[in-house]
This record gives sequence, structure tokens and C-alpha cells, in this order.
Amino acid sequence: MNEEELGRALQAARKNAGLTQQQLCHKANLSYSTLAKIERGAIKAPSIFTVHSIAEALGLSLNELLSDITPDVPKKKQSVTGIKFVYFDINGCLVHFYHRAFTILADDTGKPADMIETTFWHYNDAVCRGEMTIEDFNTVLGEQLEKPGIDWREYYLEAVEPIQEMYELAHWAGEHYHIGLLSNIMPGLIPNMLQKEILPRLDYDSIIDSSEVKAIKPEEEIFTIAASKTGCPPEEILLIDDSRANIMAAERLGWRVLWFDAYRPVESVRRVRDALRFE
Repeated sequence: MNEEELGRALQAARKNAGLTQQQLCHKANLSYSTLAKIERGAIKAPSIFTVHSIAEALGLSLNELLSDITPDVPKKKQSVTGIKFVYFDINGCLVHFYHRAFTILADDTGKPADMIETTFWHYNDAVCRGEMTIEDFNTVLGEQLEKPGIDWREYYLEAVEPIQEMYELAHWAGEHYHIGLLSNIMPGLIPNMLQKEILPRLDYDSIIDSSEVKAIKPEEEIFTIAASKTGCPPEEILLIDDSRANIMAAERLGWRVLWFDAYRPVESVRRVRDALRFE
């Protein structure tokens, strides 16, 4: 997207919410000059954290705020195989999977880890699809484990850590390609992870958060939404994911795909770099 389109979208959303610039600045904890410049299109590539703060202050998700903006056609590299846009999965791909959180919860509650996992997976899809809030999930989890006040977000953030090889690859890919995140994830975790630099803080062209778009992989809808944000035909989009079901679903829609093996990150990164070779 270009800066003028973003500025117009933010201004329209602010006016629809009945807020003045000063009022929005107060709610989003921004300076007046910063917001004014963004609305004029005078700031090149505003930080995604700033845009996210504005969206939250307006009661919107990033996708809702930016839904009417036509994405730019990528202007960076094109691989020798024709790839222009790279989507990274998060859990099991950019960060080690969060199984350690179940162990920590088991230690804290005295409940068996398998019971905790069973409860978690029973509700996980609903929360990731945005059908259930994380607060309601915390309540259910607390009731099941007889420990009120559990905050799954805290356990998750304590448990996950970057897969270093992929962390470095994402930085390299961001220099040469247009990139995005495409994840089945609970509300609020992506901003938390970016803030803590568990995820690389890069200038992502698209962030598809399942809890915001109300669809999860491997459902076709989430891939359709993700593709629409790239400005690319399917054959120019690469998905890197650790789930074979997600890989197969994207491939059926014409995407390029690579399966990531978190147990063999060096080998997996080598395959990704090979797929992203350019002249």
C-alpha cells in the first residue's frame, strides 16, 4: 500500500468513529504531529506498531482498518522460480512450538500434562478462529484445572522462543522479497511477540492473524484473504509452514509451498534459500 492510501484509510476510519485527531492521539498514545503526518501521507512506511495502536484505539483489527486499501504490486526481487511474496507460518516455523507451556502449567497446577493438552486442543480452534475470546478460554481453562486466574497468554509467551535459523532467514528474506505472516493464533499474541522480539520486527507487507480474519488454516478462506493482500497471482506466493495439511491446502490453490521441519532447521532453511535464489 502507498502512504497516501493509508492516510486516507486512517482518516476515514477516525471520522467514522466520531473522533478528532486530538482524541485519537490520546487514545492511541500518539503525538498529534505523527498522526497528522500519517493522515497526510507524509510518513513513508509508518511502523506497523503505530498502525496497530491506531487500529486498537478505533476498535478495529488491522485487516478491518486496511481492508479497502489496494496492495502494491511487489517491487522487490523475484526468484528464479518466479516467487515474489513469502508467507511465514509462526508456531513450529518461526518459533519453537509451545509444548513447554503445558509442562509449566502442569507444574503450577499439579494436573497431568495430558489433561491440560486435551482441554487446550478442545478449544484452540475456536479461539484461533475468533469465535471465543482468550478471556473466555482462560476462564474455561481455569475451571478445568481448578486454578482461577490463569492467563494462557503469559504461559505461551514464556514458553515460545525463536528458531534462530528462521529468525535470520526472515531478516534476509525481508531485504529481498515482500513478506508476511500467516498464522493460526490466539488474539493479541502477534503484537506481543513482535514487541518482545520473539518474532522478527520487520516491515511485513501483510499479517494474516486467524483470530482477526475469522478463519484458520487449512480452510480455503484464509488463503484467499492472504493472497488478496499480496497483489500477486498464486504461483508467485510461497508459503513456509510446518503443517502438511496447510501446505497441501495452499498448493491446491496454486501457491508455491515448502514444508519446514523444526527438528532439522538448518536443512529446512537451506531448502528455502534455494527456492528463493535470484539472479
